[in-house]
Amino acid sequence: MKDWFGTLDGEPFTAFGPSHITMIFIYFIVMLTLIFTYKKINKNWYHALRWVSFSILILAELCYQAWAATNGIWSTREQLPLHLCSIASIVGAIALATQHKKLITITFFIGFIPPFLALITPELPYDFPNFRFFIFFLHHITISFVGLFLVLTNAVQLTLKSTLEAYGYLLIYASIIGFFVNPILDSNYLYLANTPSTSSPLDLLGSGVSYYVQLCLLGLVVFIGLYYLYRFCQKKKLS
Repeated sequence: MKDWFGTLDGEPFTAFGPSHITMIFIYFIVMLTLIFTYKKINKNWYHALRWVSFSILILAELCYQAWAATNGIWSTREQLPLHLCSIASIVGAIALATQHKKLITITFFIGFIPPFLALITPELPYDFPNFRFFIFFLHHITISFVGLFLVLTNAVQLTLKSTLEAYGYLLIYASIIGFFVNPILDSNYLYLANTPSTSSPLDLLGSGVSYYVQLCLLGLVVFIGLYYLYRFCQKKKLS
């Protein structure tokens, strides 16, 4: 167990290799199961899923920090929980604990699509069965699950206004990271300094000012797309 956790040895991660495909398959199974069964979730199951998810979000982040510290690679440039998925995890955990409607809305918009994209193009050094591999996929699948779970199982009504409000919060956060945090720490949180080291959809957004403009537009399109997907699902549920 010590060797598995406290080591940087392992096979290099292979994008769309057998282990990666398996985790993507598990992701879709989890999401589809939630979509088709959430109406049958009773009060006991709801609270069980709520607190299990809360525990995974907290423990996954703590375990990742402990893993990085144990292996001597922890740094403010890389490991602070400031990336969008980490923020979605933190906000999602608070939303699970408090069931605050605004936090549920924000978690849905920032916690559903970004973790999925991270799963498709993960920045991972090691493949199965390295600890980092397990904690990455468990964490990101849970973040996405929580974003959808909270909206489906709570009396939250998303509106275009709440959608744009959530997008506004994201822009404010991105501005703080881009103008202050990244320059001070010489970091690349939110991938505002440059695109990820692995191939990702962000590579298609160009560079310089064009990159930031298109990144903002992409975020807006994703938020509005999720809003209309939510409306479509609501209409289907009522019909």
